[in-house]
Amino acid sequence: MHTVAVLALDHVVAFDMAVPIDVFGRVRLPDTRRPYRVRVCGVTPEVAGDAFSLSVPWGLEALADADTIIVPGCSEHAGSPPEEALEALRSAAARGTRIASICTGTFILAAAGLLDGLGATTHWVATEALARLYPEVDVRPDVLYVDNGQLLTSAGAAAGLDLCLHLIRRDLGSAVAADAARLSVMPLEREGGQAQFIVHEQPPVPRGSVLEPVLSWIEDNLGHDLTLDTMAARCGMSERTFSRRFREQTGTTPLQWLLRARVRRAQYLLETTDHSVERVADQAGFGSPTAFRERFKRVAGTTPQAYRTSFRSPVRS
Repeated sequence: MHTVAVLALDHVVAFDMAVPIDVFGRVRLPDTRRPYRVRVCGVTPEVAGDAFSLSVPWGLEALADADTIIVPGCSEHAGSPPEEALEALRSAAARGTRIASICTGTFILAAAGLLDGLGATTHWVATEALARLYPEVDVRPDVLYVDNGQLLTSAGAAAGLDLCLHLIRRDLGSAVAADAARLSVMPLEREGGQAQFIVHEQPPVPRGSVLEPVLSWIEDNLGHDLTLDTMAARCGMSERTFSRRFREQTGTTPLQWLLRARVRRAQYLLETTDHSVERVADQAGFGSPTAFRERFKRVAGTTPQAYRTSFRSPVRS
């Protein structure tokens, strides 16, 4: 029997912890046997959650006997991971144990030094922090999960389900994984390379900067033909000076800022209107529906129609 150890640290995210417990615990073989045993373990016998406390049946010694270790995420109230937990993970990795993280559990694997030089993901909200804190990790912000063989990481929420089903398919084949997916009311066909649905914030406007008026003007005129020359003239600057000041104050180029603002406008229109994709492309300032679809997929990680299907709000007449 394959032993799955779920490592619960203080301030563990309840959903992240429950997913592997439930998914692996439900798996049945065609002859009705259970192929997995699930153990929840921790540094101490009691784990403090943000809204609950949890009695943990096993200590860190359970990691030594595990075939797979799942590391759920912890909330923002958690401090640095306990060193004894990090050392237990390092020892398990050295033995060849398969280790996977869910959501911000990736930070725990990174803190243990297990992801250096490897691709990894986490919830899209936290990818910038992961890249900043652990520059040796190749952070991939737009995928559901990353499978490096022994070490795997997943994005937030439902992506933990995708990862668990992926592991079941690796272990036992597609038929057993498909049955587990049906029990979890999840599709099996989503792949790790599928993008996270990232709802992009409006590009930041530096308050009080000399560029604030022109950035607000750009947002109000996204449907028009805006060129670098047009934007620079609005500020009374040469294109070269405008581009330099823009990068200094926003961290990006004027055209990249403009494209991101247009994608965000398109997201808003897809969420709140029943306008055709062609009309959305025009209102957001894209030259053609084809150019819009290509740019939107590159930035948002999915097609305009798929985005609308997932995030559309009820349209008011």
